[in-house]
Amino acid sequence: MRADEDPTDEGLAVTPPKTWATGAPAVAHALKYALGQTSPRRTALTLLNINQAKGFDCPGCAWPEPGAKERHKNEYCENGAKHIADEATSRRVTADFFRRHTVSELAEKSDYWLNQQGRLTEPMVKRPGADHYEPIGWDEAFDLLATELRALDSPDEALFYTSGRLNNEAAFLLQLFVRAFGTNNLPDCSNMCHESSGSALNETLGIGKGSVSLQDLYEADLVFVVGQNPGTNHPRMLSALEETKRNGGHVIAVNPLPEAGLLRFKHPQKARGVIGRGTEIADRFLQIRPGGDLALFQGLNRLLLEAEDAAPGTVLDHDFIARHTTGFADFAEHARKVAWDDILDATGLSREEIDAVHETVLASKKIIVCWAMGLTQHKHGVPTIREVVDFLLLRGNIGRPGAGVCPVRGHSNVQGDRTMGIWERMPQRFLDALEREFGFTPPTEHGLDSVDAIRAMRDGRAKFFLGVAGNFVRATPDSDVTERAMRSCSLTAHISTKLNRSHAVCGETALILPTLGRSDRDIQDGVEQFITVEDSMSEVHASRGRLAPASEHLLSEVAIIGRLARRTLGDSPDIPWEEFERDYDTIRDRISRVIPGFHDFNARVAEPGGFRLPNPVNEGVFPTPSGKAVFTRNDFEAPQVPEGHLLLQTLRSHDQWNTIPYAMNDRYRGIHNARRVVLVNPADLTALGLADRDEVDLVSVWRDGAERRAPAFRVIPYPTTPGSAAAYYPETNVLVPLDSVADISNTPTSKSVVVRLEPTGA
Repeated sequence: MRADEDPTDEGLAVTPPKTWATGAPAVAHALKYALGQTSPRRTALTLLNINQAKGFDCPGCAWPEPGAKERHKNEYCENGAKHIADEATSRRVTADFFRRHTVSELAEKSDYWLNQQGRLTEPMVKRPGADHYEPIGWDEAFDLLATELRALDSPDEALFYTSGRLNNEAAFLLQLFVRAFGTNNLPDCSNMCHESSGSALNETLGIGKGSVSLQDLYEADLVFVVGQNPGTNHPRMLSALEETKRNGGHVIAVNPLPEAGLLRFKHPQKARGVIGRGTEIADRFLQIRPGGDLALFQGLNRLLLEAEDAAPGTVLDHDFIARHTTGFADFAEHARKVAWDDILDATGLSREEIDAVHETVLASKKIIVCWAMGLTQHKHGVPTIREVVDFLLLRGNIGRPGAGVCPVRGHSNVQGDRTMGIWERMPQRFLDALEREFGFTPPTEHGLDSVDAIRAMRDGRAKFFLGVAGNFVRATPDSDVTERAMRSCSLTAHISTKLNRSHAVCGETALILPTLGRSDRDIQDGVEQFITVEDSMSEVHASRGRLAPASEHLLSEVAIIGRLARRTLGDSPDIPWEEFERDYDTIRDRISRVIPGFHDFNARVAEPGGFRLPNPVNEGVFPTPSGKAVFTRNDFEAPQVPEGHLLLQTLRSHDQWNTIPYAMNDRYRGIHNARRVVLVNPADLTALGLADRDEVDLVSVWRDGAERRAPAFRVIPYPTTPGSAAAYYPETNVLVPLDSVADISNTPTSKSVVVRLEPTGA
């Protein structure tokens, strides 16, 4: 499809879902996409440097690389290759493009079309009352931003959003600028995905990160993969799980949909993956009802306690529990009372299925639980993850080799951004360290997360929005509310590499500030710079772009943030923004004095593969108020769905990264040339009086009584869990109410939206 064509769903075709993932077809699809974006030479240059010790980090998922000496020369997956080809594209968006297209016209285009136009090349401004962007010089753009910021009645009227693509150095400067400006309004993409993980892990273990490494995965006896689809969202995880299996470990997959990658994996760099059958990944697949994971782990925990009762001293790790935990007695009393009828109803599983998993657990000494959005994006997401921690603590499976917690982050540096201070609620010790290092007193009042930021714009309490990477209006819930809120701002600005819908949903004044991509060379003051990222397993490593920048007018994210800070703050406080822009080593020197674990940052990150941040949990230290890991008592909870309705989960297609589809296909699920489809169990279709390919509107049901409607979806029979449905985001974000959020974490409940399927025109 040409870049000037906007696709439709008219060519919808459906084939049987795949029962395996990757193999030679993945290589062919990746190369076809890459060569459609740029030249063979440029494609080769990117693919040979991506995820290499002296190359650049994939801007896609946060899955870690093996050690520098253990990496394959093609250390990337299909979606990683597409992602970097998307960034390295030879297509360009110039001032002439914006002369030809109004903002109103761009707002009607699809996410696919907008992305396919190519790289942004120069700063642009939409002035009040205008319907076109026009060129603006960098100096004028910074003056406009700084004037707007200084004119606010309060710094808290400004919002500074980041996505996980931002590097450590720029993230550190952004939070430094924002706090020196006087606010903690630092919403980020983690608010909408793994905030539930951070909330639960901080409460129970004292640190909001995972505890395992790749080596731990290789050594595990049993790995649970819960509420995630590695084959599409982080395919290189399948290579690690294959290693688990080849070392004698087992894998249990827990998900409402069967996912091809967890059934069988054909490693494209191994002969067995090209000409052989590949490796069966999941020894057991539990097709659970959405939101039933809390009940599942409550059932497993009850079975472990009962097994210990039957054979005292043989099941639980009493020494670990006594020395390293608190709250066990209260937890155990509660866990024994959870009713089996409730567990079976919530999970949709049989007692025999759960008992079989229990037997595998008893036979395993080293256990890891991995999870993603399928756990976090529910109202009870935080209690679910706390229950997972309970499960691991019972047998001492925290803080030792081959065992632990593994929240699988979805975007390249989302964990690193949080480490650098991109959070609206950073602890006082971090703020104190900033004050010692830079000589100003940061604000202590908590700022706004992503959901509260939308509320603030909607209610007129926030007037200025700066997005650093990402696509805020398409990543967030309640799309109509979000877009009205964004359009109510006096100024919106986005630091971006490519065009997306957030550029077309803008405030009275709007700016597009084009920046370097991860694959672009970054030269400052005649010296090549590198940036760093932190992956999902706390490994920090360097990333060096290798391509000529898309335009001579691009600035790095470090330069944009530093110049904006200098223009806004002047010399107060006394922070050397110009020095930071000239030499990124100076930023890392400051990071090393502010953030624990980054001592000798420049020297250590210069080593091939970088270094791993310390995790106190792995040293038997739990930085909770009690100094111990915390068993928690979690009330039983599961989604309730009225008769005639379904529980909808939003998900990605295979040819998609975050909010941007690379094609109109989801070939592992057998969907081709369409995105406005809803996958429904055949029995539910019969009960609802619907048939294959019927057109329906999806209408969400929420207590506020407001109607949220996603029109014109085709119904596709699919082996989903009975009573549930699935459809792609961002098209279905409109259905997720802004106030439907997880308890404690405030994460949107995108995996448990109650909907009715209303025939179009009814």
